[in-house]
Amino acid sequence: MRKLAVTVMFILAFVFAFGALNQAKSADLIKLPTCWMPEHELFFPWYAKKMGWDKEEGLDLELIYFESGMQELEALPAKQCVLGATGGVPMVLGALRYGAQMVGLGNDESFLNAVFVRPDSPIAKAKGKIKDFPNVYGTAEDIKGKTFLVTTVSSAHYAMSSYLKVFGLKDSDVVVKQMDQSSIMAAFESGVGDFACLWAPYTYKAEENGWIEAANVNTAGAALPIVFIGDKEYCEKNPEVVAKFLRVMFRGINKLQEEGATEENIKLFQEMYKEWAGMEYSHEQAKKDIEMHP
Repeated sequence: MRKLAVTVMFILAFVFAFGALNQAKSADLIKLPTCWMPEHELFFPWYAKKMGWDKEEGLDLELIYFESGMQELEALPAKQCVLGATGGVPMVLGALRYGAQMVGLGNDESFLNAVFVRPDSPIAKAKGKIKDFPNVYGTAEDIKGKTFLVTTVSSAHYAMSSYLKVFGLKDSDVVVKQMDQSSIMAAFESGVGDFACLWAPYTYKAEENGWIEAANVNTAGAALPIVFIGDKEYCEKNPEVVAKFLRVMFRGINKLQEEGATEENIKLFQEMYKEWAGMEYSHEQAKKDIEMHP
């Protein structure tokens, strides 16, 4: 009995010591609040957390959910997040308004920020009316004065403005209704508005609904990146943390660049959207998400 008691005490002491060591290790990690939307670039921090890559760099990434880029930028001054990723459009405004810094240039999302119409719209029957834009649908006469559902100051807004520019039009020539992306989907399905301006993954659902892509940023002759962003004060005070963050991101970036849309990566994307955003992704949607974000 005495031997058993000694053995039990030794095991308990080991367990307590191991637990204390783990607590000390966790306390040594730099907690890093970061901002993300349910989009392609989310894969990099999500997979890093899954693999423990952040901890290897001494970081503890917190992945905070946002609905739009402007929501992310507005969280920077309050230090709700200090690093993350957003679209090129809110990045510009964030730099002007809050001094936000671009710490890395991300993927090209020009192909998946688009303007959609319903299949019975006259726009859907007017492809290539402007010679230099053969894949753009519509005419200035059919577009002017119509209602666009759009998340303003966003990549989808840039898609709208790029589309209008093809026809020599401006935002002021149409009716702009501000909505978040999920609200746009619901409103457009119920018959509200003439155009829906969307970004991925909502573009995939739009295609499944049979909506017609009138234009995307690329077909409208423009380009648009995702960028890694940071709070100016935090980045200037903690350049080594920014470097660690980028090292972690590039491990995921390199994985996708080298492997592409493998079955493993497709399943990981499905798992990521379900786990982090509660969004069901089909095999084809996940595959397209990887392939269409060079």
